[in-house]
Amino acid sequence: MYLSELVSRRFKETPADCQIQSQALMIRGGYIKAVGNGIYTLLTPGKRVIRKIENIVREEMDRIGGQEVLFPVAMPASLWRESGRYESIGSEMLRFKDRSGSDMVLGMTHEEAAVHLARDVVDSYTQFPFMIYQIQTKFRDEPRTRGGLIRVREFTMKDGYSFHTSQEDLEAYYARCYEAYNRIFARVGIPQVVAVASDSGMMGGKVSHEYMLLTDVGEDTIVLCPECGYRANMEAAPSVTQNEPGEEQPLQKVHTPGTKTIEELCALLHITPEQTCKAVMYQRNADDTPVVAFVRGDLDVNETKLRNHLGCEVHPAVYDEENAPLVLGFCGPMGLPQNVTVVFDSSLQGIECLTTGANEKDYHYTGFNIRRDVGEVSYVDVAKAKQGGVCPECGRHSLDLKRGIEVGNIFQLGDKYTKPMNMRYLAQDGSLQTPIMGCYGIGLGRLAASVCEVSRDDYGPIWPISIAPWQVHICVLRADQTEVAQAAKALYEELEGRGIEVILDDRAVSAGVMFSDADLLGVPVRVVVSPRALKNGALEVSLRDKSLQEKPAVAEVADFVEKLVRDELAKLDCRL
Repeated sequence: MYLSELVSRRFKETPADCQIQSQALMIRGGYIKAVGNGIYTLLTPGKRVIRKIENIVREEMDRIGGQEVLFPVAMPASLWRESGRYESIGSEMLRFKDRSGSDMVLGMTHEEAAVHLARDVVDSYTQFPFMIYQIQTKFRDEPRTRGGLIRVREFTMKDGYSFHTSQEDLEAYYARCYEAYNRIFARVGIPQVVAVASDSGMMGGKVSHEYMLLTDVGEDTIVLCPECGYRANMEAAPSVTQNEPGEEQPLQKVHTPGTKTIEELCALLHITPEQTCKAVMYQRNADDTPVVAFVRGDLDVNETKLRNHLGCEVHPAVYDEENAPLVLGFCGPMGLPQNVTVVFDSSLQGIECLTTGANEKDYHYTGFNIRRDVGEVSYVDVAKAKQGGVCPECGRHSLDLKRGIEVGNIFQLGDKYTKPMNMRYLAQDGSLQTPIMGCYGIGLGRLAASVCEVSRDDYGPIWPISIAPWQVHICVLRADQTEVAQAAKALYEELEGRGIEVILDDRAVSAGVMFSDADLLGVPVRVVVSPRALKNGALEVSLRDKSLQEKPAVAEVADFVEKLVRDELAKLDCRL
């Protein structure tokens, strides 16, 4: 590729609306162009990066027996009604009617399509296990697009679906896919990705893992224990507390004017947040009925845990203070209206003396005892794990909270989809049985942007050679001089003849512009051809990450560069 022919522009200035560095660099470098909110066109450099990621993913999926298929983007709503998700998924799924008036959806995931395919072509235990996968465009009407390709509405994803006749077989294949994902992330140049236990969300199932790339710009919180290696997404991490019971005290109503926050209450009464019972108010999405979660005052509610416990969607309460069914800022467990769903977090269990709201404006109770003043209640874990909290595995006060970007996920789905969609097979004993499933996803655009986020400098991406848009970038200084142009073209043709991907900057621009553009393209190996270098009989060869800079003789440059490319690829378990 000649850079002068590349349909792409690079920009010196960072666009004003960029939220993170990878977004800015991919726009400035001509990888992506925004079309609408969370919708992007991929230009040639971006497409080449993602195509290489696709190839690595294909190799690893084929390596564990995956069979590539292609499901449709648009599907009849009847498939989703079979599984029950047409009604349960909210506005994230785009619904529409075709010209005949039939209900349709745009696929945001393809479990239903996978079962629809498999149930018509697999009917005997002898055909199990198997895994089918696709690389396909999907659409999710994401309300909070962010960071370029990190969180979008239209995206390309690899999603795989395995089918099994036993839980043991599913677990064995799940372990194989777990390791295949580790290989994928190592090969694309981010071996620091960690797998964490996660909440299954809309996918369902009881066992799931997310692959997280730890970075400060990540939108997910990861709970880690450096002592024992425990790892989980915040949504799935248990909150373990070690309470001081305290001594039982008489219940007293105290005047606490204007103290609507735990901080204000503690300052007024000279107590600690651990001695308080905090009310966090929600409403059910379906009918806006109130839900109050009570937690220890130093903790926050984990809304995913709360939703899972209630079995329904909720949102933070939105009330007009004068007409609210609850006393905002002074809510407590005693004297609540009958229609309020009350949830007690396990952090409150065993505490004999608490301070909590009195359900009366400007008043709190001290000496509150749940067992004595409310009666026997059920405690559930609905709190977030916190920095320095107790590890659920080793019991030490060692939890560390980090930010991360989810770059992949795997789920054990069980029969969540096969059972309602009536997929059956003939078992060895002649009976009809329902198979179980696993699900395995990787967002390819998000993965490319995530690599860029952690592999860059102030000037541009530093692409790992396995996914770089090109492997070698030849910068031609003074391309208007015949000798320089001929030497550069000869090297270009020699390297391409050896199977090496090369981009040659043949433009009549200044060295500053040329090197700035080279930094934005992030190609791992750079060769500078200039009048001075030719006069000295040696060309400048360097790596984008500045770890190498050599001047091999002109006659040896092609051999030197080829070996350098092969060595860099070998580090990532890739070959020419």
